[in-house]
Amino acid sequence: MLAKSVKEIPHGDLSFEPKWDGFRSIIFRDGDDVEIGSRNEKPMTRYFPELVEAVRANLPQRCVVDGEIVVVGAGADRLEFEVLQQRIHPAASRVNLLSQQTPARFVAFDLLALGEASLLEQPFSQRRTALVDALANASAPIHVTAATTDRSVAERWFRQFEGAGLDGLMAKPRDGVYAPDKRTMFKIKPERTADCVVAGYRVHKSGPDTIGSLLLGLYAQDGSLASVGVIGAFPMARRKELFDELQPLVTTFDDHPWAWAKQEAGTRTPRNAEGSRWAAGKDLSFVPLRPELVVEVRYDHMEGVRFRHTAQFVRWRPDREPRSCTYEQLEVPVSYDLADVLVADGRA
Repeated sequence: MLAKSVKEIPHGDLSFEPKWDGFRSIIFRDGDDVEIGSRNEKPMTRYFPELVEAVRANLPQRCVVDGEIVVVGAGADRLEFEVLQQRIHPAASRVNLLSQQTPARFVAFDLLALGEASLLEQPFSQRRTALVDALANASAPIHVTAATTDRSVAERWFRQFEGAGLDGLMAKPRDGVYAPDKRTMFKIKPERTADCVVAGYRVHKSGPDTIGSLLLGLYAQDGSLASVGVIGAFPMARRKELFDELQPLVTTFDDHPWAWAKQEAGTRTPRNAEGSRWAAGKDLSFVPLRPELVVEVRYDHMEGVRFRHTAQFVRWRPDREPRSCTYEQLEVPVSYDLADVLVADGRA
């Protein structure tokens, strides 16, 4: 079941939950047999052996549970999505090592089947009660998400929980059945704007003379231009216009801030992220531009030094100097203790 984005916390007979920033997963258990499925239907079981054991210890003998796989950072105070991404590794030895070094947790938020009974046609309010009861004795790393029907509490969560690395709020109709592939839930995410430098582009799949995405940068305190993300949602006609407009800025990597030969080991830039373990064979190379254009973008929140999700175009900023586009302009969320969000029994 999916969610549609809304700009404000909705009113009505709704259940509100934190929006966890991890891998959406459905766990199937039948005795000792455990399978973890992802939203794109790729199996995730082999990557999280510690969760397989936790499921056997904490979930009912026969059940299907919808939830999110997350990783808590080294400071134990917030979620770390980038660390979670590193758990997807082809080598079994590396998978086993990471399961000990950065163990994952599973936050359950819906119960789809219990024993021989399917709960898909039951209203969410009943599924929620059944979930809390079924996992009443569960312990970490298995959690039941906190939930509330009080909109004022949800508003407070929306302001506070981002500081613990969460991704906004979910709002679920309490009388709604579980509808796979339907957007019957709502998600509410913070929105902010930032002025960024355009330092490159990738071509669109439709042809080499059409812009697919623009690569964004912000200047760090040491004067380096950090890669922070991309924007790419342009109408097709505008993609072709952008290609022509950007050609005078095309340059080589010789003096470009993201030149391959000048990278420092471990720095994340588009050049050293040209391969992707999530999309094997996908070409992530780009055309370098002189970093002279400034664009205002809309984003929800940061993950480390980068935008967590694809940013959205707002407007060009010819009035801004590229060097003025620094991290200092970004709003810093108020810190919040993740332990206060991971409520043991799921009751707010």
